[in-house]
Amino acid sequence: MSDTARQTGLIVALDTQDPAQAKAWAHAVEGIAGVIKLGMEFAYAAGFQAVADVAGQRPLFLDLKLHDIPNTVGAAVKALSHLRPRMLTLHAVGGAEMMKAARKACDEAFPAGERPLLLAVTVLTSMDDHALAEVGVPDDTRAQVLRLADLAMKSGMDGLICSAHELKALREILGDKPVLVTPGIRPAGAAKGDQKRVMTPAEARAAGADWIVVGRPITQAADPAAAAAAIAAELAA
Repeated sequence: MSDTARQTGLIVALDTQDPAQAKAWAHAVEGIAGVIKLGMEFAYAAGFQAVADVAGQRPLFLDLKLHDIPNTVGAAVKALSHLRPRMLTLHAVGGAEMMKAARKACDEAFPAGERPLLLAVTVLTSMDDHALAEVGVPDDTRAQVLRLADLAMKSGMDGLICSAHELKALREILGDKPVLVTPGIRPAGAAKGDQKRVMTPAEARAAGADWIVVGRPITQAADPAAAAAAIAAELAA
């Protein structure tokens, strides 16, 4: 698929601990964002019933970044099946056996046609080469992303969470098969926050992203619906 023909969707990250606030944001972007994202902060603070309540019938990206021994991750995937997420994340550094266990559990626990996309996190967008070196990874960010991406796809993952700066290389090596979801997206002029590897929505689309994740530039805007609509329009241009 050519980059010009690619349809890039918008995921809005609802980063809060407050169910009422999350519901308000979800309502504001309904019909604009294709998916809403709830992660560890919300799930751990408000509980998984609140996750279900906020999601309702909306497509849910459940961003828990599972990372444990294979049996535990497989059991966790099954335990989350009642939430019927559209997307579910886990860390590629957990290894091939962990990812294969998640794939097996997903296939067993979800009805046909309702299985979520399993998305492997390669390198967090808050990390750069220096941060990788601090945790004992001698290679640069790009090399580590490509290594983990290859492992993830060989282990049955549907796609990858990756910085927009690795998108072009991933497309060249892996082709159109993986679903590429890109956080660290900031509209032109927006603050980077704690993200070190960022791009604008249009740049991410051109680089090959299937989905982009945007949080604070939408949820902290004076008018979240208008902010989301502006990004959606940029993706569609």
